[in-house]
Formats: sequence, structure tokens, C-alpha cells
Amino acid sequence: MNYWLMKSEPDEVSIDDLAACPEQTVGWYGVRNYQARNFMRDKMQLGDRVFFYHSSCKEPGIAGLAKVDSCAYPDPTQFDTRSEYFDSKSTQESPRWQQVDVRFIQKTRLLSLNELRGYPELAEMLLLKKGSRLSITPVAAQDAAFILEKLAC
Repeated sequence: MNYWLMKSEPDEVSIDDLAACPEQTVGWYGVRNYQARNFMRDKMQLGDRVFFYHSSCKEPGIAGLAKVDSCAYPDPTQFDTRSEYFDSKSTQESPRWQQVDVRFIQKTRLLSLNELRGYPELAEMLLLKKGSRLSITPVAAQDAAFILEKLAC
């Protein structure tokens, strides 16, 4: 099983929104970075665990746990001309953007970015690297175990 950190702006989809979704599942739409797309398309597997991270908010951090609940499939927002995620270069025959479904596991205490930065054990975590802005990053097994311990899960 792999671990991933997936960032979502809580005013778009929060951990509480995910918990309230039908079947507690949401499509992880709107990813418009090729490396993040490739992680979903090529590396994510059913059942992989997700650290659900609130970003671009007053206090960013890990807000809950989820799991990958589908294989990658074309993100429908790329075809919707009314969507902010519309991509005029993407076609039904050759879609550029993928998404996976993510299923809620549990809400946790907020493990803030500042708290994460305070642990030397997480110094190599991609989220904490200077200039790291990817919305989806793999989390090393030892980092995942440490985070889970801090969340007391």
C-alpha cells in the first residue's frame, strides 16, 4: 500500500465535505499539473491511503484520512466549458487530465504545516521541501508511520 498527500482548498472540498458526500466519495477533479496527474494515472492503486490536506487557508495541514477508491479516469471538468478547469486542448478521444475517486476514512485533529515542519523526522517529506507546490505527493512509508503516530490513528 502506498501513501499520498492530497491537497484540497477547504472552501472547495474540505474533509467535512468529503464525509458528507454520497457514499463519502468524491472525484479528485481539477488537477492541472502533469506530475500530479501522472501520480494518479500511473502510481495510485485502489486502497492506497491518503492524507487529506487543507491548503490555501488560514491554517493549512492534514485534516483527515481517506483512501483511493477508483483507478484513474478522465476528469470531466476538462470538457465543461463552464468549468474553471476547462481545457480547450483536451478532447474526449485524447483527454489530458485524470482523476481518481477518494473515499473518506476519518477526520483527524489538524496536524498543521507548522507542526509538521517542527519534526526533524519529516525533514525529507516532499511537502516540506522548499518550492514544493504539487497538489499530490507520495509520502514515504516511514513518514506515513510517523504522521499516523502523531494523529494517534
